[in-house]
Amino acid sequence: MKNELILVLDFGGQYKELIAQVVRELSVYAEIRAGSMAAEEVWRLRPIGIILTGGPGSVNRPDAPRCDPGLFALGIPILGICYGMQLMCHMLGGEVMAGGQEAGTTASSGGEYSRVQDAEKTLSFYGEYGRIKVTPTNPAKDPFLALMSHGDAVRVLPPGFVATAHTTSCIAACEDGQRQLYGLQFHPETKHTEGGREILRQFLFDVCHAAGDYKHEDIIESSIEKIRATVGGQRVLLALSGGVDSSVCAALLAKAVPGQLVCIFVDHGFMRAGEGDEVEAVFSQRKLHFIRVDAGQRFLKALHGVTEPEEKRRRIGEEFIRVFEEEAKKLGNIPFLAQGTIYPDVVESGAGAGATIKSHHNVGGLPDEMSFEGVIEPLAGLFKDEVRLLGRRLGLPQTLTKRQPFPGPGLAIRIIGAVTEEKLDIVRAADKIVREELGKIRPVPDQYFAVLTDTYAVGVKGDERSYDPVVAIRAVRTDDFMTCEYVPLPHRVLGRMSARIMAEVAGVGRVVYDITPKPPGTVEWE
Repeated sequence: MKNELILVLDFGGQYKELIAQVVRELSVYAEIRAGSMAAEEVWRLRPIGIILTGGPGSVNRPDAPRCDPGLFALGIPILGICYGMQLMCHMLGGEVMAGGQEAGTTASSGGEYSRVQDAEKTLSFYGEYGRIKVTPTNPAKDPFLALMSHGDAVRVLPPGFVATAHTTSCIAACEDGQRQLYGLQFHPETKHTEGGREILRQFLFDVCHAAGDYKHEDIIESSIEKIRATVGGQRVLLALSGGVDSSVCAALLAKAVPGQLVCIFVDHGFMRAGEGDEVEAVFSQRKLHFIRVDAGQRFLKALHGVTEPEEKRRRIGEEFIRVFEEEAKKLGNIPFLAQGTIYPDVVESGAGAGATIKSHHNVGGLPDEMSFEGVIEPLAGLFKDEVRLLGRRLGLPQTLTKRQPFPGPGLAIRIIGAVTEEKLDIVRAADKIVREELGKIRPVPDQYFAVLTDTYAVGVKGDERSYDPVVAIRAVRTDDFMTCEYVPLPHRVLGRMSARIMAEVAGVGRVVYDITPKPPGTVEWE
């Protein structure tokens, strides 16, 4: 049976896959397609609803991403989110103001609609970022906090539209109920928006009348079909790091093409303390063709003198590929390379219309030319929590599925600036202490680690002046790794970690704690 479809049209928004994920969690199948998709092609897919995503651009620019105007005449319910709302209003005859324009009074089709308490007061609109109070126009509904991330805003609504919510400076929601067109300036797909999931649920079931016929287990069967159709009877080389993503990828590939999988673990020398041996101990005992390649000096040489984060990732990505190519040649020219790439890797690397935040070694860091015929990434449309669930359904133990994430480039991107053996020793020792101490608390943070910064601080050690680098501790709580909040650790825990690092790790000048959420920060520093 074919599932009902919600079509997510992408305009480069960082949360497009999160939208699809939440829709799938609500038991409705979602697919992401280009925002420029022709209305005729959309009609052939017969979606029960369309969601227009956010995006980094401005609808007022001549080169701004556009959708086919015919979408709005198909009679299919449409929900525009952030840029999607602005685009819909702009294309249907409304007006979108750029950041910095006067935003004191906003017009709707029903007349003047004041955005501020004093109708005569005018403000300049410079955007809204973070959790902002949203007030529904219906007095029976309570105000709520929603995640905003926009520089432009709708000034004038198109004919037929009415405002349904506002902040102190912009229209936060609007609708044309007769044509089933809806707009939200905020992001209901993130957990930072109060009641956001319920808003999406209402669109799916009250507006689109979804049956809710999609099940997560369908991912396994559809992935296996795609893998078999691509690989046929040929072999696959999997880049196995021992983390959650590559482990689940290994289990999925082993189920799809048993006997055709070779797992290569490249120890690049940037692993955490004892981690290389742990990975080998786990996977050498499983029914897999497992090979460990010690390449620490090779990677260190490739990064010699490199300080720019994107260049680090690019060189690490290229060096990984060269090692895999060499190993594949030794094994008889394996044609396919498989990776445990998941969606946050893809979106942060600027795939499609999105802006590049940081290139992941397995996405933006891949070289243009490779000897492999194809790259297989069966998890590339999934988020971390979906990958963990998939792993459990594939029979992997919790020691693997609940393991905290570790970036492919490893400690190389937890050292700000050039990477050296001395710096690796410092960050590895500090990270070991952080993991030991935070592993004791309950609940355990979703990700926690140490960063060796390139900032130096004056100190006093043994009655003598010291001048050594600062170590930053990072601990976050998240469900999807597209957003996160810092964990408010008890001061006694922070104090214990600081005392241990300063006493046990030579070459550290000071310890600080990072309390930046994502957005505007990222989980990693580089």
